[in-house]
Amino acid sequence: MPGLTEVLRERAELHPDRIAFIAGDTEITYRDFDRRADQAAAALAASGVGRGDRIAVLDKNSLEYVEQLFGAARIGAVQVPVNYRLAPNEVAYIVNDAQAKVFIVGADFVPVLDAIGDELKHTTHLVVIGGSGHPHHDYAEWIGAAGDAAPHLEREIDTADVFVQLYSSGTTGLPKGVMLTHDNFNAVLPLSSDLWNIDDSTVMMIAMPMYHVAGNALTVCVVFDGLTGVIAREPDPTAIARGIERHRVTHIFLVPVLMQFMQLIPEVAECDMSSLRLLLYGASPISEDVLRGAMRMLPTTGFMQVYGLTETTGAITMLPVEDHDPDGPNSHRLRSAGLPNPTCALKIADPATQEEMPPGQVGEILCRTPQNMKGYWGMPEATASALLPGGWFRTGDAGYLDEDGYLYIHDRVKDMIISGGENVYPAEVENVLMGHPAVGDCAVIGVPDQQWGETPKAIVVLTEDVPPADLIAYCRARLAHFKCPTSVERRDTIPRNPTGKILKRELRAPYWEGEDRAVH
Repeated sequence: MPGLTEVLRERAELHPDRIAFIAGDTEITYRDFDRRADQAAAALAASGVGRGDRIAVLDKNSLEYVEQLFGAARIGAVQVPVNYRLAPNEVAYIVNDAQAKVFIVGADFVPVLDAIGDELKHTTHLVVIGGSGHPHHDYAEWIGAAGDAAPHLEREIDTADVFVQLYSSGTTGLPKGVMLTHDNFNAVLPLSSDLWNIDDSTVMMIAMPMYHVAGNALTVCVVFDGLTGVIAREPDPTAIARGIERHRVTHIFLVPVLMQFMQLIPEVAECDMSSLRLLLYGASPISEDVLRGAMRMLPTTGFMQVYGLTETTGAITMLPVEDHDPDGPNSHRLRSAGLPNPTCALKIADPATQEEMPPGQVGEILCRTPQNMKGYWGMPEATASALLPGGWFRTGDAGYLDEDGYLYIHDRVKDMIISGGENVYPAEVENVLMGHPAVGDCAVIGVPDQQWGETPKAIVVLTEDVPPADLIAYCRARLAHFKCPTSVERRDTIPRNPTGKILKRELRAPYWEGEDRAVH
């Protein structure tokens, strides 16, 4: 298959007047977007960027973000999207780690740029999109000065080349640069087109940040399938609902925390979202209550859970729409992540020995798929640890396969609690707690215990006062006693990263201070 920038060129030739992207009140056709990608490529080349170089972008979702993604690839360079919710020192770490020659920043983030500008070791050009009163290159002038002609390449883009370098969320350590190739995207996008029932009438909303694999992959999906994409500036529930109504969006991906918030906001309920044909969801665990509520909110929409990682270019499993029947004979499948993609093989392995586990037995989820990343940027040891012989990738997630091949995910392997020799997966306990009418949010972590090594502790956000003993008893009526919390702590909020994943390391840290290791 061709490289992704050639796919864009083909779409521009085939449907030049079709709207490629809508951002706010701005619409751009495929013809004009292709030309903008050429301009972006020319500006990068004029700034000394060449094949294999990295360019970093720190901004909320925008047209400029997308044109830089394809413009960089057009000259064999690689975009490095940066999480805009990171602290300035964390941003500096990623830009330096990627050795980015050009750093493009949205006007909202000039203060971050000013704070770290002197710390950037490899960056020669600092460019700001919009705004005024700053000493850096203005994006529009920088692009305009380069002209329209795409730079000449000494050789064609190799589809095994890296297309984008996304950084892992870093919930268990420093973020790693995940190198995803043209081939990785070419492996997953045709599957998505078929399984998501995409056609010429599809309008795809990009609601997740473009630094996230879901936002990035859906952006590429728009071009790959020649669709119209609606760019949501940021994941704001009300703005998303209004955008769906205004542009008659048919397909969208949301994380569970957004699905939960949308059910609580009156302005969302006032929006007509009947155009939605498919709502994809994933990236963090979802409670059955949140899912059922979303299905009531969108009664004519099909729901499909997807499971994947940054390292797998997004979804490697999908729970089909037909399995989303809360009251049907297979309602238990709502707790699963679905079936593997046709090109993906799954294996459940003992985390210590890598021996394959039988159906129903929990172990580490391994996958073999052409979607697996090329590797971690500049980290050969971490790459070798994650990519095993035979093409298997260690996901770091714990789960099991049932007799029908459906994947059930328990937790991160590193979040597993070992209490008295028994394995406890926090997500299972959290799902039970979320069924209590007074629990609005929760997290379960392991804390030190002299007798059992560690025991589960529930941290809860309550909508009404409930004694801790009542919550423990509620769990004991539904779970084996060794899985149940031995203590409960009430808080106002549960710390999460931008995609809704609970920051377990942050929650655990105070309880393990002074311990030799974080497991008893």
